[in-house]
Amino acid sequence: MVGRLREIAAALPLADGVAVFNRLYLTVTEAVRDRLADGYFTDPPALAELDALFAGRYLLAVAADAAGQDPPACWRPLFALRAHPGVHPLQFALAGMNAHIQHDLPLAVVELCHRRGCAPAGVEQDYHRINGVLAEVESVVREQLLPGPELPGCAEPLTHLLGAWSVEAAREGAWSAVQALWELRGLPAAARAFATMLDGSVGLLGHALLLPLVPYDDRDGRTEHSGRTDRTDPDGRTEHSGRTDPDGRTGHDGRHSEGGPGSGTAAAARFPEARNRTADGTDAGGLDRLG
Repeated sequence: MVGRLREIAAALPLADGVAVFNRLYLTVTEAVRDRLADGYFTDPPALAELDALFAGRYLLAVAADAAGQDPPACWRPLFALRAHPGVHPLQFALAGMNAHIQHDLPLAVVELCHRRGCAPAGVEQDYHRINGVLAEVESVVREQLLPGPELPGCAEPLTHLLGAWSVEAAREGAWSAVQALWELRGLPAAARAFATMLDGSVGLLGHALLLPLVPYDDRDGRTEHSGRTDRTDPDGRTEHSGRTDPDGRTGHDGRHSEGGPGSGTAAAARFPEARNRTADGTDAGGLDRLG
């Protein structure tokens, strides 16, 4: 598993949004692996199995994207905006954690319980002990990803973003989802419906986490500031466009963005239509394993 994450890291450009999350995930995975051998967890074999199931869901999303298929809805914002110049690396990291913790983790825990024939209470203690490992890693990663003095305008919105989303709260929410899915284990259709709803709602949050915050130049040489287009006219005056059309999209001088990587926040507002199944007819989120 660590080897596969390293392969992904070696194959992607450093600035790629998926690569940013992958580096963070590799650091966490290595930290958990090290603690599996030192008596930190009460049931290391169960945690090792959970770790593999958990990572497998991220690797399936990577494989789906590489094959030209849609990953689960929770992952689509990150893969769709991975090259957007207006998204800060910290946002990529948060969006990846959001998808992996709030969607993949509860499904992995429930799958582990089905495999081992135990209730979630049997793994709850070690589940919460992982929070200590994450806390050790989080502070280091945060220092690495927070913007420096070269991006003074980003510090405040990113600080607000960090205050609105936390690993601890995400993991608590994921455990609530575990309990709900476990209660629905005798109702496969209801469990699949709940998991589909979870996938979509986590994807919506990921979309919000990736709202472009970093100023960048679009294809016409204009500078985008968090969704506002500034352009200097021949007389040296700065024009601020940001009119919203009846569909709720922001226009640039009366034109709609084309959605390319340099087209401001409009690119963040459009994603491929949600499709719950891959090309071969199997469920993209692996919901068949919930029954």
